[in-house]
Amino acid sequence: MRRTFAIVVAVTLLAGVLSACVPQAGSSEGTIALLLPDKKTARYETFDRPVFEARVKELGDYDVLYANADQDAAKQQQQAESMLTAGVDVLVLDPVDAQAAVTIVNAANAQDVPVIAYDRMVAGGDLAYYVSFDNTRVGRLQATALVEALEERDQADGGILMVNGSPTDNNAASFREGALEVIRDSGLRVLAEYDTPDWSPDKAQSWVAGQISQFGDEIAGVYAANDGTASGAVAALRAANVSPFPVVTGQDAELTALQRIVAGDQHMTVYKALKQQATRAADVAVDLLNGRPVEGEFEVNGTPATLLDPVAVTIDDILDTVVADGFWTVDDICTPEYEAACEAAGIL
Repeated sequence: MRRTFAIVVAVTLLAGVLSACVPQAGSSEGTIALLLPDKKTARYETFDRPVFEARVKELGDYDVLYANADQDAAKQQQQAESMLTAGVDVLVLDPVDAQAAVTIVNAANAQDVPVIAYDRMVAGGDLAYYVSFDNTRVGRLQATALVEALEERDQADGGILMVNGSPTDNNAASFREGALEVIRDSGLRVLAEYDTPDWSPDKAQSWVAGQISQFGDEIAGVYAANDGTASGAVAALRAANVSPFPVVTGQDAELTALQRIVAGDQHMTVYKALKQQATRAADVAVDLLNGRPVEGEFEVNGTPATLLDPVAVTIDDILDTVVADGFWTVDDICTPEYEAACEAAGIL
């Protein structure tokens, strides 16, 4: 829970109130800071934050101070400084900018506050732990699904657009790297590619619209690095009445993405067990707070790490993945607008 504190300064003939927007650690067993990068990606507020907070609460009487940077690296820096000033015991950081976040890690290190890199790796500093997914594998899964779908359409040599993630996100580079490993070995032609600032769906839509004007029916598929950029790509393709509709990838198993898959506007997404990720981060944070040693199944840049396995999801896999795991329910996906499509897909 975020809190603010005020310092009241009283002088005999003059009284004033000085307040600062700085969260303050409470009188619990300890305080953990959770810094997430943006609200445009639906997963953070829908899954990561509530699951993390619930797990910490299960483990003991600990405070969680939360802040979202709204894709602003400077804002995240200020949030981190405020939390360190408040005396947090552990910092869980999903950086807006992997390079800029080194300053946050160094500041925490100077106060002997351990830092867990969450979902995205920081480009330096002394990290205590890293919790994420095999991000190169994410890209391979996306590209493999794209290649296979286009082969089934007899478009194995078709042209594709690559709508990559944010240039400040190290994960985006890993997704692209994994995707290109597959694409280079296929017959597909990359017509153009774009690093989407801030993972913005609007910017992805604008860029794809421009490429449609240039390449027209040469576009057989769109590699979209996540479901947000996929939504922008689909909006541009629909607005231009592109036919046949290109194969579009995604990532994060957002509810709207699953509905696009059911409707035929998006071919696949990548399901990542976010509940498992957030739970693991909370467990490690509490261990670090209590001075217990932590060990990872992997090591990344000298940092102990947990790297979870991503799973490709097409219309054939929805029931066996996101629904089976309780990530979304059939009722969540198959709202009245999508009932007919769900019935046709065998989901209802």
